[in-house]
Amino acid sequence: MDIKKVLLLGGSGFVGTYIVNRLSQRGIEVTVPTRRRERTKALIMQPGVDMPETNINCEQTLTELMRGHDAVINLVGVLHSRDVQFPYSRDFAEAHVELPKKIVAACKAAGVRRLVHMSALKADPKGPSEYLASKGDGEAIVLGAKADLDVTVFRPSVIFGLGDSFLTMFAKVLKKAPFFPLGFGQARFQPVWAADVADAFVDSLGDASTFGQAYDLVGPKVYTLRELVDYAAELTGSSSRIIPLSEGWAYLQAGLMWLAPQPLMSPDNLRSMQVDSVCEGSCKPPANWQPTALEAIAPSYIALNTPKGKLERFRFRAGR
Repeated sequence: MDIKKVLLLGGSGFVGTYIVNRLSQRGIEVTVPTRRRERTKALIMQPGVDMPETNINCEQTLTELMRGHDAVINLVGVLHSRDVQFPYSRDFAEAHVELPKKIVAACKAAGVRRLVHMSALKADPKGPSEYLASKGDGEAIVLGAKADLDVTVFRPSVIFGLGDSFLTMFAKVLKKAPFFPLGFGQARFQPVWAADVADAFVDSLGDASTFGQAYDLVGPKVYTLRELVDYAAELTGSSSRIIPLSEGWAYLQAGLMWLAPQPLMSPDNLRSMQVDSVCEGSCKPPANWQPTALEAIAPSYIALNTPKGKLERFRFRAGR
């Protein structure tokens, strides 16, 4: 399959920026719909990138956007909702379930067969959190269309890299706070580098062997949350005291943080951490998957005041 033009939904976010870089480097034209074009001007500077200002929640709009494209990549996702409703609230339903339904229908209407979709590691319609349950239902919708479309699903663990809201968030708090209350420190993750995730998505576009498949994207090593926070403290030279919280206090802390205008944590995030985000047993990575170690990348962007960190930031912004 010859891919020359891609519609990238959710492309102005963290992982989307990496994927735009990769597509542009390969000479593939990419359309990145956005609600606020002025907030994502940096992407427009890259060759072959078009950023129409529109609302992708309209199926007819999606259909029109898809015309003339060879493939669609869907990265749209939310981590928080202001409401709580089980199995999931309207916010999670709209982003993770209703939108994939509209995307599948629009692909069929526009005649675009290739669809690559981002799910999440351990996504499950019966998962303990609204996030995992809604991601599981969305994944099922996409895979359920494989008789009519050439679909591929990727399930990453927590993603790290320049621009993330994971290690970077830990580092920012650890630099300023004299102490760091930490709940669910025993939760386990297998962090994967955003550039590796981007390569997996872009490499799959024209690869017929990936059609109808779902792949797990994880890094080479498993860490507890406490180990990751300790590592961020080491990289920043922080002397902040890390205070373990009981489950009850952790939920109280997450509930208070959830009330902030831009919450860093929510009770639903803690419910997601009840399931370790690691690849064990029936893990299915892409063929020839060779993920990059966290320790090879994190120092370059957590310590941005170092020469290597400044170079990494420049290369990221330049799309290299």
